[in-house]
Amino acid sequence: MHILLGIGDADDGLRALERVVSRAQTAGDDLTVAVYGDGATPVDELVARVHDRLDDLDFDAAVEEVDGDPGGKIVELAEREAVDRIALPGGERSPLGKIRLDRVTEFVLLNASISVTLIR
Repeated sequence: MHILLGIGDADDGLRALERVVSRAQTAGDDLTVAVYGDGATPVDELVARVHDRLDDLDFDAAVEEVDGDPGGKIVELAEREAVDRIALPGGERSPLGKIRLDRVTEFVLLNASISVTLIR
């Protein structure tokens, strides 16, 4: 299985990376990490963090820097690379128990033609 993980500059991105890598190591999956900036941290710094974390986890994965609208670019990358699943961090619960999604996650969920997994 080929998985595309989209992560921005929130802390939950690196936690999601660890969980996806753990599953990929167990299942023998291929992984592509799409890194996008949310404005707080430069994208090249995020890419360096992802490479460092992948080295720490002893896992080889392709890392793509996403420019422009991250939601649209993740969907396009998934179609171009023919991935089997998109994984995204997120899905925080509101005080009433409803899931709150950021704009990137919402766009991908509504527009992807393949399964999307939220990693919390």
